[in-house]
Amino acid sequence: MTFARVRALVVVGVLVAAALVFVVVALARDTQGGAVPVASCPEGWVRADLTLREEKDIKINVYNATDTPGLANSVADDFANRKFQVKKKGNDPKKKGVADVAVLRYGPKAVGSAHVIQAYFLAKAENEYDPNRTDDIVDVVIGDAFQQLATPTEKNQSLVDLGSPQLPKQSCAL
Repeated sequence: MTFARVRALVVVGVLVAAALVFVVVALARDTQGGAVPVASCPEGWVRADLTLREEKDIKINVYNATDTPGLANSVADDFANRKFQVKKKGNDPKKKGVADVAVLRYGPKAVGSAHVIQAYFLAKAENEYDPNRTDDIVDVVIGDAFQQLATPTEKNQSLVDLGSPQLPKQSCAL
């Protein structure tokens, strides 16, 4: 073996060793990863779940706030065909008139789920967030302006347009 070849092997070996040391140090001192500490949420604020769930993992109640009989059953069937877990259906228990497409009523455990459902209404549903609500169910209240749910393609485009779910006021992410 010639001196030039030995020198080249030594240089390559030193470079490989230096790269290995650099990678180990970079991984050991990485400070970017990790979750936000639990203590960072101010006292009295609630923790909101922003997880975008699959339809099969979202629980909903479907209520009719219109004069159209059977609308809650029809819309509930549409949601069930899209694999949502429909828990209740019927007339709006709050008996409020809804002029918009729909109203989504939910609490901290269903913020991400409500965001997905909002996409099925092409971001035209009104949100009613209740920080005191303890369940993970979204109440979907169908209003007078409702025509139909979005197709899967329209829903996906609407989700892109909506972006990530936003934290409600006086809440922290889980």
